Amino acid sequence: MRIASFNILHGRSLDDGRVDVDRLAAAVKSLDADVLGLQEVDRDQPRSLGADLTSVAAEAMGAVDHQFVAALSGTPGGTWMAATGDEQPGSASYGIALLSRYPVVSWRVVRLPPLRASVPLWSEQTNRPFLARDEPRVAVAAVLDGPDGQLTVCNTHLTFIPGWNRVQLGRLMRSLEGTREPLVLMGDLNMQRRQAVRTTGLASIAAAPTFPAARPSRQLDHVLVRGRLRATGPAEAVQLPLSDHRALAVTCEQF
Repeated sequence: MRIASFNILHGRSLDDGRVDVDRLAAAVKSLDADVLGLQEVDRDQPRSLGADLTSVAAEAMGAVDHQFVAALSGTPGGTWMAATGDEQPGSASYGIALLSRYPVVSWRVVRLPPLRASVPLWSEQTNRPFLARDEPRVAVAAVLDGPDGQLTVCNTHLTFIPGWNRVQLGRLMRSLEGTREPLVLMGDLNMQRRQAVRTTGLASIAAAPTFPAARPSRQLDHVLVRGRLRATGPAEAVQLPLSDHRALAVTCEQF
């Protein structure tokens, strides 16, 4: 079973600044993942040609089940509100997705609150401080009927605000208590591997720097597990022709 997590930067390439759905489809197909968690996913956004990027990815990988979950309704960086799950079809939204070649037995959505106050942070791009406004975050979990039995897979994208991402991760872990094991938690956690392991109490089965894509020096993307699941080889940080992250992929098995 090959598991991959990929922050797709709404399908945009840093080389030409464009979103090309065929390029996204080819990238997803090349990953050859059985279970795929995507972050920074657009649906019906003008900047991504009004496409449903989850459906594009699902068709490319041959997923039998998939679900997009919006964190925001509206335009990221513009006018938006926190998504509730009751958005009208065709309305612009932005969030995460979980896709699987294995049948999904059940789905679950966990909404993670933003930090209410604006926070001063340092920008590596401008080399100046800026006032950061947090956004709502969300996680989606599914019980899958895998090749060796059922397991739970959860995908999320946590805030970039230091400290608050640990609060969100702790809340997410409490919501997953009692979940069917093995449990896989993956996604862009916006923290390094040691901190992710310490906060969750889970084991990391994928160690590789993923950000920034051209010359990765940090691992912000993770695959963490609890229960009878192990990697069968080293993880790959796969550079693809889109996004500022590399995709993180690992092959594993239940035992």
